[in-house]
Amino acid sequence: MPNHERFRPSVTVAAVIERDGHYLLVEEETPEGLMLNNPAGHLEEGESPLEAVVREALEETARPFTPEFFLGAYMARFVRPARHEDVTYLRLAFGGRAGDEIAGRVLDQGIVRTLWMSLEELRATAERHRSPLVLRCCEDHAAGRCLPLDVIRVDASLYAPLVKS
Repeated sequence: MPNHERFRPSVTVAAVIERDGHYLLVEEETPEGLMLNNPAGHLEEGESPLEAVVREALEETARPFTPEFFLGAYMARFVRPARHEDVTYLRLAFGGRAGDEIAGRVLDQGIVRTLWMSLEELRATAERHRSPLVLRCCEDHAAGRCLPLDVIRVDASLYAPLVKS
């Protein structure tokens, strides 16, 4: 029987931050245990993808993030049988640089710590990744994939919705 509800993937943003051949990751508590992820989170209403990735990176790493390019749009599906959840994620990934950690700034709830990992370390810990997109985004970054930030267009109506009469 076909599902007649509109498909609504969960839209997230991710910051892919590389320094000296190592990627900045977060170790976070999840229903599946302690997992590794790029600094990432959900796009909120009235927020552009660029605003969201800057906010999420700061909340999860205590470091200011400056997006420099759009890495790409990625999709993955995740099923949690115990909770009967079946979620498709649409991830908008951005590459850029992070500033120094802000002293005294608390990490977002559920984030245990941040760490820097090489691609080899990432590949060796794939079973601990929050999703297969963690490694995929880092590998795409290492391969030189990048698009200009202006490929992401945001209309002013995002901040002041149009009223049609």
